[in-house]
Amino acid sequence: MFRHKGKGRTYSHNLKLASILSCVAGLVNITGVLSVSTLTTNVTGHFAYFSEELFTKNYKMALFYLLYILFFLLGAFVSGVITEWATKQKSHSSYIIPLSIEIIIMLFIAFSPDILPKNSSVSLIISSALLFAMGLQNALVTRVSQSVVRTTHLTGLFTDLGIELSQLFFHQQKGKKIQLNKSIFLKLMIISCFFLGGIIGGFTYRQFQLKTLLLPAAFLLFALWYDRLLFRYYHLKRKLR
Repeated sequence: MFRHKGKGRTYSHNLKLASILSCVAGLVNITGVLSVSTLTTNVTGHFAYFSEELFTKNYKMALFYLLYILFFLLGAFVSGVITEWATKQKSHSSYIIPLSIEIIIMLFIAFSPDILPKNSSVSLIISSALLFAMGLQNALVTRVSQSVVRTTHLTGLFTDLGIELSQLFFHQQKGKKIQLNKSIFLKLMIISCFFLGGIIGGFTYRQFQLKTLLLPAAFLLFALWYDRLLFRYYHLKRKLR
């Protein structure tokens, strides 16, 4: 799911990656909205809010929105640096460090009410940390899937989905149609799992508040465990041949 690259990467790998991590993104997004009223999976809205606050001369809030944008960028940058470094070292586990950082952030925010003092800066810390985590995840998934999968931003997905649905009316070749159907199904899976994560997170937040983030942390741990299990299976299969 994470290890396979280039020609060794299959549609099945991308489908598994998309379903798990888009659900994580949906959970994180709704938790950010309900806890600190901040979208934490993309920066499009934050650019609009940043411009609005500048226009109304509310420079403090404008600075906050600028920080949100920069923390998402920083997450993507850190993920890129780690992946490039691991590639240079010829390591097959470049995904472990970014996902481990993301898990640590989820756990920290989940228990932040018990750790951090209750003041006005807590919301800024939570929002910035979650945006950093989602920038980290989005960059990792984009790199691993060779830009086929993006799990945190639906605008581009709906655009691509609309284009591909329109192409179904014009491409009658069997091979092309199969390829289009697979691509459409992948995008629908990402969208559905994102919404599912949001719905589950919304109901869970009522009872557990920020501890809802233990769910995405558990999903990420499962993804790491499953990928390791799959690697051992393929390794054993090659040995027995």
